[in-house]
Amino acid sequence: MGDSANTGHARRAVTQIAGAVDKRKRWVRHGMVKERARILVVGGGYVGMYTALRLQQKLKHELRTGEAEITVVTPDPYMTYQPFLPEAAAGAISPRHVVVPLRRVLPHCRVVIGEAEAVRHADRTATLATLATRERGAPPEELAYDELVLAPGSVSRTLPVPGLADHGIGFKTVEEAIGLRNHVIEQMDIASSTRDPAIRDAALTFVFVGGGFAGVEALGELEDMARYTARYYHNIKPEDMKWVLVEASDRILPEVGEEMGRYTVTELRRRNIQVLLGTRLESCADRVAVLSDGQRFPTRTVVWTAGVKPHPVLEATDLPRTARGRLRCTAELAVEGHPHAWSAGDAAAVPDVTAAEPGTECAPNAQHAVRQAGVLADNIVRSLRDEALLTYTHKYVGSVASLGLHKGVAHVYGRKLKGYPAWFMHRAYHLSRVPTFNRKARVLAEWALAGLFKREIVSLGSLEHPRAEFELAAGGKPADDPKGSS
Repeated sequence: MGDSANTGHARRAVTQIAGAVDKRKRWVRHGMVKERARILVVGGGYVGMYTALRLQQKLKHELRTGEAEITVVTPDPYMTYQPFLPEAAAGAISPRHVVVPLRRVLPHCRVVIGEAEAVRHADRTATLATLATRERGAPPEELAYDELVLAPGSVSRTLPVPGLADHGIGFKTVEEAIGLRNHVIEQMDIASSTRDPAIRDAALTFVFVGGGFAGVEALGELEDMARYTARYYHNIKPEDMKWVLVEASDRILPEVGEEMGRYTVTELRRRNIQVLLGTRLESCADRVAVLSDGQRFPTRTVVWTAGVKPHPVLEATDLPRTARGRLRCTAELAVEGHPHAWSAGDAAAVPDVTAAEPGTECAPNAQHAVRQAGVLADNIVRSLRDEALLTYTHKYVGSVASLGLHKGVAHVYGRKLKGYPAWFMHRAYHLSRVPTFNRKARVLAEWALAGLFKREIVSLGSLEHPRAEFELAAGGKPADDPKGSS
């Protein structure tokens, strides 16, 4: 009987070895390194983080045995949940709860803080500039890979508007959101402490360019915050502030539908916010916003949220791109004509197989990015295991937007909501989508506390120059002094 048991163990061992050899042969047939599958994920945003997260779940055994290795290259050690940026700017959510630390959620991945400067997929190599290479002034490093996920996201799409580079403020990162909050409160401090009407008017004029989600939500939340803050200034009233939304097209928030877009314009105008449709910003030089309709607004605040464009690293690759600069991808999220290269999100032009009109591409938004990441990761695993790939399909859920505390619009599953129900739907939807239970609990706790206590109205602008006071005390000049050394 002992001999029989030993024989059984031996047969199982042979079977396992044969299976491992067979899997290794399949990997070799796909052109992969014999030792392990090296997966490189460029970008730590929605697609990058969710793809790496699903890959480490699907490849647990391979990661433990060294048969697979996942490297995530990202300029920041966290993923920013951008739908919460307006609330972070308004002080409703702490900045640290808007971001998800990558090293915590990706413990089985190698996270490299840096940027990909070029990708040569023909050679399976990427050129990386990391914090270490910059610190020692060394040239960028070469990193070899077998499977590439190129998901660097997007950057702000700017136009050659005079003065924009000098005076414009973006709204894509948590740093920009908190900087804008500090800036708005500082402008109220300036207006409160001056007797010069020109300086006061410029300080209390806030111009937002772009009528998409980012622009409308940022404007709605900050106007709501500033209106509340004004009660603590003895010489500033809400009606003293001028809020202007500039949109080049004839509608705002197209994602929520025409009817809800019109309601949003009416709601904003009811709050004395000027909504200028079919209008462009032509200049903001000398701190004067000049519009295409001839209006001029002396202002110290120009917030630019007029769209995004693919990340510049896509231009430094040998992969095919569309006329708009996005990677040409198949419905399986593979780059056309280039095996072992994958992409999704803002960087990818993915065919929308559910659209009635042929040639339609998926919109570059967060809904698609999160869903595509799961399919992309599954297809990489399927490719490694020589299985059939999945096609990315989706069902439209809807869109929600916040216009400030207890105000919003929504078009979800065909139902149109506005006011408090839409605002509640906005919070419930994004709470369900923010990654990790830890973040969900912290955000929910902050919302609960905000309902019990008053808003925080403190500006921490000095955080942007933390060494300024010490430099001055040590006999130097503050970092923000244009005459001093930076």
